[in-house]
Amino acid sequence: MPNKDESVAEIAARVSVEIKFRAVTAVREGSRIVDVAEQFGVSRQTVTAWKKRYDADGLAGLAAASRRPHSSPNRIAPEVEAWICEMRREHRRWGARRIAYELKLQIADRGPSRSTVHRVLVRNGLVNAQEQQHKRVYKRWARETPMHLWQLDLVGGVHIEGGRECKILTGIDDHSRFVVVAAVLERPSGIAVVEAFIAAMHQWGVPFEVLTDNGKQFTGKFTRPLPVEVLFERTCREHGISARLTKRRSPTTTGKIERFHRTLRRELLDEVGAFASIEAAQAAVTEWVHAYNTQRPHQSLDMATPASLFRPRPTLSASAAAPETAGTDVVAAQTSQMPRIAESTAPTALEIDLRVPPSGVVALAGIQQLWLGKALAGQTVTIWTDLTSTHTLLGDEVIKTIPSRLTTADLDRLKMRGARPGRSEPALPAVNPDRPSGIQGPVEVDRTATRDGVVTLLGHHLTLGVRNARQRVTLRIDGGLIHVIAGGHLVKTMPNPLSPLDAKRLSGVRQATTPLPPAPASGPQRVQRTVPKDGVVMVAGQRLRVGRTHTGKIITVIVEDHHFRVLDGEAELSLHARTSTKAIRNFNAHRSPKRQASPDDITSKMS
Repeated sequence: MPNKDESVAEIAARVSVEIKFRAVTAVREGSRIVDVAEQFGVSRQTVTAWKKRYDADGLAGLAAASRRPHSSPNRIAPEVEAWICEMRREHRRWGARRIAYELKLQIADRGPSRSTVHRVLVRNGLVNAQEQQHKRVYKRWARETPMHLWQLDLVGGVHIEGGRECKILTGIDDHSRFVVVAAVLERPSGIAVVEAFIAAMHQWGVPFEVLTDNGKQFTGKFTRPLPVEVLFERTCREHGISARLTKRRSPTTTGKIERFHRTLRRELLDEVGAFASIEAAQAAVTEWVHAYNTQRPHQSLDMATPASLFRPRPTLSASAAAPETAGTDVVAAQTSQMPRIAESTAPTALEIDLRVPPSGVVALAGIQQLWLGKALAGQTVTIWTDLTSTHTLLGDEVIKTIPSRLTTADLDRLKMRGARPGRSEPALPAVNPDRPSGIQGPVEVDRTATRDGVVTLLGHHLTLGVRNARQRVTLRIDGGLIHVIAGGHLVKTMPNPLSPLDAKRLSGVRQATTPLPPAPASGPQRVQRTVPKDGVVMVAGQRLRVGRTHTGKIITVIVEDHHFRVLDGEAELSLHARTSTKAIRNFNAHRSPKRQASPDDITSKMS
């Protein structure tokens, strides 16, 4: 009978010991271990373990033992756990990721992981339990280079003694999250905003684009009764900056600057009281922004600091001063005195290493695309470019040359992406910009013929013949003739339909440096076919039965005047009388070869 004073756990432990004792007793009385294990619903290894523990310690050995390991070599050290708790109490807004990052800076390899830090915080009651929030999923975006886009906005919350509240013009670089401007404004007028904006451009350079909301300081698009151009818009236009606006009531578009405002409020504005003056407020904001840019790791940058990823452009002329504060009657005079962009310091030629994507098309500065072919997918090529020519190098060999469509601004953008100054031009220029008109001397262009053997040059259709269908050919333009080169042979010569003005507009032109190759030797034609499942191939509209045993192979067909000879490598498979007079349109096997079927596979399928 169970004792009334026993708890449920104690009763379960006693019953467990009694069951184990009955099993051990049955084995000691001569029953087989297999039969006892089946009777009690356990494995034979378990029954054997119970018997050994009973023989060693008696009934005490059958009691449930602790499963805790004798040692935990990977357990976090007590001093590190105390360090984590102290960091959390000192910096209450630091999460597990930030604390783990700071610890690794201090103790390197001994630093715990983020999940370990989180468990320590939970174990010590330093994490507030909260309900799970299912946030909206936003489409994230970011510019690929610094100084490409600035996000600008106005934020309040700067209180001055006497009850006055001021606003701050904030600006953040979209790529690096570097704060480029944080100016406390006495009055958030359009002139004050432009003054702070120009001061930032004096310090860091001119961005390519700016993104703002639809505030009246930034745009006059929604001014009634008629839209107007405000001072900020004119400033952007005078400096060649693209001014972009968010959709109305869509603050998530400028999410980076809005998130920066949240951090600014929590870590600075909410922690201090009213400032003695605007100058004191500006000094505090400037000091905090400096720490934000250079010391504070950013989680969206993989714990890097914004300053480590930011690279300024050539700044405005130091001699030009920002406009002074004045009334609206002198706005035109101020904008007329605004400084212009300094002359670009980009080199005349740049080189950059790019990886060829699976499509075989490399994008250069988002302006020009280079088709290199899928065969080079995954390889790294070097692009040499200037304002005239663009050369593609694989190793030290020039594999393609086309005219450049890049501008000076595009070269600046490439430089910020990591392009280096270019060496001397690795090949002849694609186009000679000094020639007056037309093309002088023989030049070459590469084109791919269609399935009908036609190449189009500026609207002129050149028929090369079905023998050259879908082949990459070189067209050499020499005066009034066009020579067609394919496979290292001169396959055709035709009149040149291009006028001198048309010839100048061709893309991918290069100077011809080699003599014309010889014409191919005359003789029977050779075509290739991939043998399908039924073992029948088509040549010139005639069915040639090769046999299912050659399924998946690429065979060669010698086309003679009266016969078709089918070859597998050098071995002749069959000879067929030619009954068709149709022209051959396809010469190559375009499908990839399949696995060759063995005779056993075919026999099993037929059976």
